[in-house]
Amino acid sequence: MPEQKTLKRATADKRAGKAASTQAGEFVKEQVDKVRAGKHGVRSAKQAIAIGLSEARRAGVAVKSPKKGTTSEATRKKADKDNAAGQHKSTARKSASTESTAKRSRAATNALKREGTAGASPTAMSKQAKSAAAKRPAASRSAAAKKAAATKGAAGRSAAAKKAAQTRASRAHH
Repeated sequence: MPEQKTLKRATADKRAGKAASTQAGEFVKEQVDKVRAGKHGVRSAKQAIAIGLSEARRAGVAVKSPKKGTTSEATRKKADKDNAAGQHKSTARKSASTESTAKRSRAATNALKREGTAGASPTAMSKQAKSAAAKRPAASRSAAAKKAAATKGAAGRSAAAKKAAQTRASRAHH
């Protein structure tokens, strides 16, 4: 279950007109923080991201299911199921199904507690981001960068330029 502050941040992102992936990023960040805090573990950065995306879908964030051929049929089915669960706001569920869900949830949490925390280390997350970016064509990466710069606003662009200049200056000294 995602924390209230995560749900609030995702809602704020939605209100600001940000992309579904940005809204989902709040849930992924929460998962990474949980792993780093030792609340549970993951085997890889990919798993931490998958858990975050699943929670985002269940919370009603319109994250698309993965494309055919990129993941297994089971993963796509799970994503569709999570999306469906996020569509209806009803909290009243049948008591019989709640029992097995609670049991399954507890089993999953306990299994995750036995895993390590290295999967969400800054190094692991960086490696995952770089390998994911490398799989995308250069044009797609360039378009994403241009869009990011355009949505920053004048003040944001100015701040980013100052930071970049500072970084360049500090690297020149070494």
